[in-house]
Amino acid sequence: MDALKIIAQSSVKEKKPEFVVGDTVRVSVNIREGDRERIQVFEGTVIAKSGSGVAETFTVRRVSYGVGVERVFPINSPNVVDVKIVRNGKVRRSKLYYLRGRVGKAAKVKEQIK
Repeated sequence: MDALKIIAQSSVKEKKPEFVVGDTVRVSVNIREGDRERIQVFEGTVIAKSGSGVAETFTVRRVSYGVGVERVFPINSPNVVDVKIVRNGKVRRSKLYYLRGRVGKAAKVKEQIK
């Protein structure tokens, strides 16, 4: 086996969070400020998932004080402490970039009732 693949396998998390594009998630991230550490929560809609293996990422978007904020999180990062699903979204696309141009209720994703 290739040396890069062996190193990459050790970095992959055993228990990955199960969510899909369109879900509203609450991501807990480890923030380091100087010598202090704290956990910051970022809640929003998952608009994209990309990559595979170690390089797998997901993009979360929320509107804060009228300004759209997007963050890209690596799934396998040790700084991503937890990902909780707040609500399941009903979408028919794999990328929800069209939400960037929408405002208010038009930017909402319908909830999928299970």
